Amino acid sequence: MNKKAAIALLILAPLVAAFAAGLRVYYSLNIWQYPGPSIVFEVRPGEGFASVNGRLHSKGVINSAKLFHRYSQVQGLMTKFQAGKFEIKEGTTMLGVIDILVHGTPMLNKITVPEGKNLFEIAAIFESGGVTKAADFIKAAKDPDLMKELAIPAERAEGYLYPDTYSFPDNTDGEDVVRIMVKHFRNKTMDMDLSHDDVILASMVEKETGAAWERPRISGVFHNRLKKRMRLQSDPTTIYGIWERFNGNLRKADLLEVTDYNTYKIPALPKGPICNPGLEAIKAALEPESHQFLYFVSRNDGTHVFTKNYKDHLKAVDDFQKNPSARKGKSWRDLPQN
Repeated sequence: MNKKAAIALLILAPLVAAFAAGLRVYYSLNIWQYPGPSIVFEVRPGEGFASVNGRLHSKGVINSAKLFHRYSQVQGLMTKFQAGKFEIKEGTTMLGVIDILVHGTPMLNKITVPEGKNLFEIAAIFESGGVTKAADFIKAAKDPDLMKELAIPAERAEGYLYPDTYSFPDNTDGEDVVRIMVKHFRNKTMDMDLSHDDVILASMVEKETGAAWERPRISGVFHNRLKKRMRLQSDPTTIYGIWERFNGNLRKADLLEVTDYNTYKIPALPKGPICNPGLEAIKAALEPESHQFLYFVSRNDGTHVFTKNYKDHLKAVDDFQKNPSARKGKSWRDLPQN
C-alpha cells in the first residue's frame, strides 16, 4: 500500500464508521418498527425515565434502551413523559413511541355520574374508575379557595357537580375534575336565573322521587310549606347532615338531632344542596306545580300520595307506611323512565 492510499484510508475509515453509526441510529429511530401486538403501556405517576425506558425495552416496544436514553437526553425529553395509559400500535417507530408518550393523549376512562349522587358518592365512582382518589376529590370539593375561584356561594361544591358522562385520563387531579364538572353545570344552566336556594331545592326534589313526572308537584309542596314557614321534614336532608357517619338506618334520634341539614328541626331550607341534581329537577325547582298540597307519602314504588291536610296525611301513612303488604316487592326502578 503506497503512502497516498494509507492516508486516504486513515481519512475515510472514520468517516465510514461514522456514517455506519449514523445509519444504525437512523434505522433504529426511524425505520425499525415495533413488531406488535398493539399494547396499552402505562407511565405511572412519578415514574422515572430509567424505569419507563427499561420497561419499554423489556416489552420489545423499542429496540435499543441506550439509544432511547441518549436521544431523549439530547432532546431534553427525559422529564417530559406524561403519566397515563397509552396505546402503542404494531408498526410504531421509536420516534413514534417518544411522540406518543410526550405529546399523545392518554387513554380516557368513560365515567357516568348519575343524577342525585352526592359528592362523597361521586368521589367513590371516580376512584373506582381510576380517575382520581376519593380523598383528593372530596378535599377539592370542600376547598374554600377553589369554591371562591368557581364562584360557588357555599363551603362545598355540592349541587354544582353536574351529573353526566365524562371522559378523564387516569390520575387526573381532583381539582381539575371538580372544575370540569362545575363548568359543565354552568354551561347547562347558563340560560336560567338560578340562585343558590334554587340549587338546594332542586337537590331535594331530585332525592325525593324516582318518578320524573312528580318533580314539579313535589317542588310545589316544598314551595307551599316554605311560604307557610312549615318545616320541610325531608328524610334525605337529614341523612345528608349525618352522611359521613350514616350506616343506612335513619333512627328517631337522628331526626331529633339539630344539624344544619335536619329539616325536621329547622323551618327553612337546609344549609346547602344535598346532592347534585339533573336538569329536570332544576327546572322543577324553578317552575313548581301550582296546587294546595302540603304533604306527600311514598307508595313504596317511587311515586307518592299527595294530601292537603294532616288528617289525610296520617291516613296515607297508615295505608302505605304502616301496612306491610303495601311495602312488599315494590321499587321505583320498575317505573317507566320518561
